[in-house]
Amino acid sequence: MARKLTQAQISRYERDGYVYPVDVFPREQALDYSAALEAFERTHGFQLGKGYNFKPHLLFTWVDAIVHHPAVLDAVEDLIGPDIRLFHLSVWPKNAHDAAFVPWHQDATYFGLEPTEHVTAWVALSDAPISAGCMEVIPGSHRKGQHHHHTDPSPHNLLSRGQTVSAVPENPRTDFMAVNAGQMSLHHTYLMHRSGPNNTDHRRVGLGISYIPAHVRCRSATRLTAMLVRGTDRYGHFDDEPRPVVDYGDAERAFHEKAVTLFRQSNTEQAGQHTDRVVAG
Repeated sequence: MARKLTQAQISRYERDGYVYPVDVFPREQALDYSAALEAFERTHGFQLGKGYNFKPHLLFTWVDAIVHHPAVLDAVEDLIGPDIRLFHLSVWPKNAHDAAFVPWHQDATYFGLEPTEHVTAWVALSDAPISAGCMEVIPGSHRKGQHHHHTDPSPHNLLSRGQTVSAVPENPRTDFMAVNAGQMSLHHTYLMHRSGPNNTDHRRVGLGISYIPAHVRCRSATRLTAMLVRGTDRYGHFDDEPRPVVDYGDAERAFHEKAVTLFRQSNTEQAGQHTDRVVAG
C-alpha cells in the first residue's frame, strides 16, 4: 500500500515521468524556511545561488528537517522503495524580475547513476507559478533514455556547467509544474525539463532534492558521499554524510567542503561524457 501518493499519481509518474502538486507542509512553515535562508544570506553577505547552492543539507538543521520530512520521504518511498539515500541537493533561487533561466536538460547527465532509479523532489519554499519560472517538462521524455548535451555559455544559465539537450523535439507538448509554497513536484532523472525567468515581484526559491534507492551506485571514479535518510543500506556504495548538529558550524562546514569538492569532481567527469562545448553565436 502506498504511503503518500495515490495509485493514479504513481501511474502518472511511471507514464509521464513526473507528478505534482504534492502537499508537504503548511505554507507558513515553507515561508519560515525561506526566511531562514535569506537571514543567513544577509548575515554572510552572499546568496545561495549558482556556485553556492550545493548540499546545504550538510550545513543547516532546517534543510536537514526538510529532507527527512515524512511527507517527502513517504512520497519518494512510493516511487523507489523504503531504503533511501539523499544523493544530492541544490538550492534553486530566482530573484524578482531576474533573467536567470534553466535550459532543457536531464538530471542524469550529471550523476552517473546505475541503475537510473533516481527521483528529484522539488520542494517550494515560495510560490512558483508559471510567471515566476516554474519547471516546464516534456511528458514521457524519460522513456527515451539519456540524450546528448552541449554547453550553453549564457551568463543567465543557472546550471553549474551550462548543459542543454542538443536535440529537443520540435514544438513538444509540455506541462508547467506550478507549485505553491509548501508543495513539491517529483520527476524522473531522464525527464527533459527547463524553467524560464522570474517575471514576478517576489523571489522564487526551491530545493531540488535527489533521492536514490540504496542499491544504486555511481559509476564515477571518484567515491562520493550520500546521506541515508530512511531504511537500511546493505550495499556500501557511498560514504555516509553526517546530519548537521548546529547551523553552519565548523564541523559542518568542513565536511560540506569535502563533499562538494568530491561531487564537483564526479560532476565534471560525468558531464564530459554527454556534453560538447558549443559557443553561442
